[in-house]
Amino acid sequence: MKTRLILIAVCIATASAPLAAAQLYQWKDAQGRTMYSDQPPPPNVANAQQKSFKGNLIETGESYATKTAREKYPVTLYASACGIPCDEARALLTARGIPFSNKDPQSSPEAQAALKKLTGRLSVPVLAIGSDKIDGFEAGQWNAALDRAGYPKSAPPGSKPAAAAPAPTAGAPAAPK
Repeated sequence: MKTRLILIAVCIATASAPLAAAQLYQWKDAQGRTMYSDQPPPPNVANAQQKSFKGNLIETGESYATKTAREKYPVTLYASACGIPCDEARALLTARGIPFSNKDPQSSPEAQAALKKLTGRLSVPVLAIGSDKIDGFEAGQWNAALDRAGYPKSAPPGSKPAAAAPAPTAGAPAAPK
């Protein structure tokens, strides 16, 4: 009887091992929609990607909820070396695991023009979530807007987004892109 239980336990462990690191395929179909499957794509698909799937995270550590929110409501932070408000803005986004692009209007004419078009001013920080914008940093207001967009309240354990490099301090050279 004991041998039979051990044999059953070994069979279950062996059968579940492939589930720990399954493969996931991603490609675009003829209509341009992104497709995901555990089966390889049709042979006529040219740009298929194979990804490792572990639990509920795919390769980058980005959860499904974060990926969905990012695709619908991308986040852009307009910030510079403005001190505490800009530092707290970056820290909030990083603590929540929000993937965001960081644009510094002091060091980039393109970012300056985009901020001027978005708000009519050049004051920072400004958070853009999809087509919505919030001028100035107020944690409660930012968290509520990120919640409405569907972003998780915290980063998955052990992972942080690869956000843009922090804004350079005054007089320091900008980081290479």
